[in-house]
Amino acid sequence: MMIDDKPRCGWMGDDELMRRYHDEEWGMPVHDDRTWFEYLVLDAFQAGLSWKTVLHKREGFRTVFRDFDPARVARLTPKHIDAACANPAIIRNRLKIEATVKNARAFIEVQERQGSFDAFIWAFTDGEVIRNAWTALEQLPASTPLSDGVSRSLKQAGFSFVGSTICYAFLQAGGIVNDHLVHCYRHRELANGGGDKR
Repeated sequence: MMIDDKPRCGWMGDDELMRRYHDEEWGMPVHDDRTWFEYLVLDAFQAGLSWKTVLHKREGFRTVFRDFDPARVARLTPKHIDAACANPAIIRNRLKIEATVKNARAFIEVQERQGSFDAFIWAFTDGEVIRNAWTALEQLPASTPLSDGVSRSLKQAGFSFVGSTICYAFLQAGGIVNDHLVHCYRHRELANGGGDKR
């Protein structure tokens, strides 16, 4: 692992892939629908597992789920689903794989109604980032009233594997919530306009 003297949140441990995700992605405000769909897929597969496990299979997911293009995923057939269930490059959970196809279709419906998924998801905070000021990892909540509301709306829109805890992780990943600890260098960078992922 590359070592430097930057203070970080610490949850990535000594894993280089986790460190890069923390430094380059987590908490970066997203405004790209395909990125939102990617995070939706990955966070759904995290349910019951560690983020490290999911992250290390990310490229396998990218291949199986057509570079996270919701239009292409929505067209996957039962034969494709069977093949995915046998593919060791991803987490072989049939319910989650089937839910990904279902969620792709629901995602497209949201885009058609709202203009973009990005417009839909940022409307929950009126386009504003929730900037928390946690000083220890133990303070980070598993869910909040915001994630409760997002979860309800996604379920009503036909999504699966979108419980409040999954939705909170999704909001953190996409930068709607900045949960970097206050001593972490990324907390300050993002608060100072560290860039949007477009």
